[in-house]
Amino acid sequence: QILFASYPCVAKPLTLSASRGVIRADNSEQLKAALARIWRLIQKEGEDDYPVALVEQFISGKEIAVEGLLSDGDLSTLAIFDKPIPLNGPYFEETIYVTPSALSETEQQEVQAVLSQACQLLELRQGPVHAEFRLNEQGIWIIDIASRSIGGQCSQLIRAGTGVTLEELIVRNSVGENATNQVIKKAVGVMMIPVPGSGGILRRIEGLGNAARVSGVTGVELDARPGQILTPWPEGCAYPGFIFAEAKSTDKVIRALKLAHAELKFVYSPSLPVRVAAATSRSQQTRTGNVRQ
Repeated sequence: QILFASYPCVAKPLTLSASRGVIRADNSEQLKAALARIWRLIQKEGEDDYPVALVEQFISGKEIAVEGLLSDGDLSTLAIFDKPIPLNGPYFEETIYVTPSALSETEQQEVQAVLSQACQLLELRQGPVHAEFRLNEQGIWIIDIASRSIGGQCSQLIRAGTGVTLEELIVRNSVGENATNQVIKKAVGVMMIPVPGSGGILRRIEGLGNAARVSGVTGVELDARPGQILTPWPEGCAYPGFIFAEAKSTDKVIRALKLAHAELKFVYSPSLPVRVAAATSRSQQTRTGNVRQ
């Protein structure tokens, strides 16, 4: 049941994470289709609870992420990450994070003040915090706040920029040591490699050597393996891998990440329909599936 919605809006399932099932809708028909898709996704996951989705206004503008540590209620910012590729939908898989932010010093201070106030209202006092914001002419908008550190392999940016791992900083902070004086001094970035096309059964990924040799690239790490089924968003939630880069400026970091990504080619195995017949004394049962060549 939809009580009220203004458009454009974004529908989000309450039981999933990593932008899975998050869909933009520009009108009532698109919203109904998005909610039906979310319903099917949650049912497929076998969730016991009745599927519920949050529908909220779509906010345009520049999106950033903030990584911080709370110590007895005081917030220290470890990094502000820009997201240079606009996330306007209809789906919202992440792509590139880069820091230092291109925001002005005043804008960064305002973002940190908003986050600090939000943490106080949520009674968050100790440990890591990861928050996402959008900035536009109307102000600073909180997209979400989580009492956790940044996900995936993205925490490597903290080590690349400071020489200290994020995990060490979190542990030091938890035992009362000063872990908030680390500042990222050089331009670093990561690309969360998206699933290309409509996905499929992965056979191989070509071009790794060329990608790794792009100037500024410091690493290409793949999590996907041959035979794995890759599913794009909004049903999927796993990135095939990550590309890391360092340079003298964030613009050069972004360029290196994009050039390296352009070198990668995903080769899928064909997904063929198979009919398996099992004869019984009462009936002939058939079913279809997929097979990998």
